Amino acid sequence: MPPNPRRATLATVAASAGVSVATVSKVLNGRSDVAPTTRSLVESLLQQHDYVARRSEATGGATIELEFDADINAYSTEIIQGAVDTGAEVGVGVVVSIRRGADRTSAWARGLVSVGRRAVIAVTAEMTARQLTALARANLPLVVVDPLNLPRTDVTSVGSTNFAGGLSATQHLLSLGHRRIAYLGGPATAACNQARMHGYRAAMEAAGAPVTPGYVREGHFLYNDGVELGAELLDLPQVPTAIFAGSDETALGIIEAARARGLRIPEDLSIVGFDDTQVARMGSPPLTTVRQPLREMGSVAMRTALRLAAGEKIDSHHVELATELVVRGSTAPAPAAAG
Repeated sequence: MPPNPRRATLATVAASAGVSVATVSKVLNGRSDVAPTTRSLVESLLQQHDYVARRSEATGGATIELEFDADINAYSTEIIQGAVDTGAEVGVGVVVSIRRGADRTSAWARGLVSVGRRAVIAVTAEMTARQLTALARANLPLVVVDPLNLPRTDVTSVGSTNFAGGLSATQHLLSLGHRRIAYLGGPATAACNQARMHGYRAAMEAAGAPVTPGYVREGHFLYNDGVELGAELLDLPQVPTAIFAGSDETALGIIEAARARGLRIPEDLSIVGFDDTQVARMGSPPLTTVRQPLREMGSVAMRTALRLAAGEKIDSHHVELATELVVRGSTAPAPAAAG
């Protein structure tokens, strides 16, 4: 009978490949001192046997993989702080890594298990069904923070009330007399971006304020998006008097684009961001923004991942934490001449 993949051992794989157990171990641990042909053969057999390295039953030395699919920024550091603080409280280590979507393969999942990871927390990651299957086969729990997509309804995720945040940001600008309000957000496929944009549109519709063509733009929640796409908004024939940005970084980029055009913040243009990271408080002027409880999101993701790793059942596959509008110096009443 063929070997049971659930019970495959290093010796099983080594015997099939005709190599030593030490060689298989080197491949699992990513060592470079293995010939390419041997590595390819061993990796193929590991997948064929659906090999999963055994974890220690002891809790000491347990680690959680905290993965980002983009460079670390102000948003990321808040989540890291929340996860690390919680890990320190319960005696669990956190390993931070950057891994692009294409790097998440079956070998990736097996490799994480082989080095002792108990679970994976992926931040703003776009996960495919194939990647979810790889983690499930490796018996490695997954929690996604601010997911870009949810290919399956049973994926555990932690986010915030993005729709309510978009609604409150836009209502704030409307209350200041603005009607020409634009939205500059993130990727069109991102669930959090869609929710923020729908909150913006809902507030505009409720106030009877039409959304001017060209006033909704999509970026990647980055500073350069604010500079470049903000410039496009400010070069329109009918310039907006206020812009709601999908992130603090984007908002700061818009402020730079406005200053390059001689516009004053907030006298000529009001700006609202989203996240309330440190850069929002350091802006000039300090940024009015929608506060996401990012540290708490990191903490909740950590505790949820540990519960899943322990085989516990969770009450809900998706947790949303409340957002809150924080008013600072980047918003003011609409210019009197605005029509």
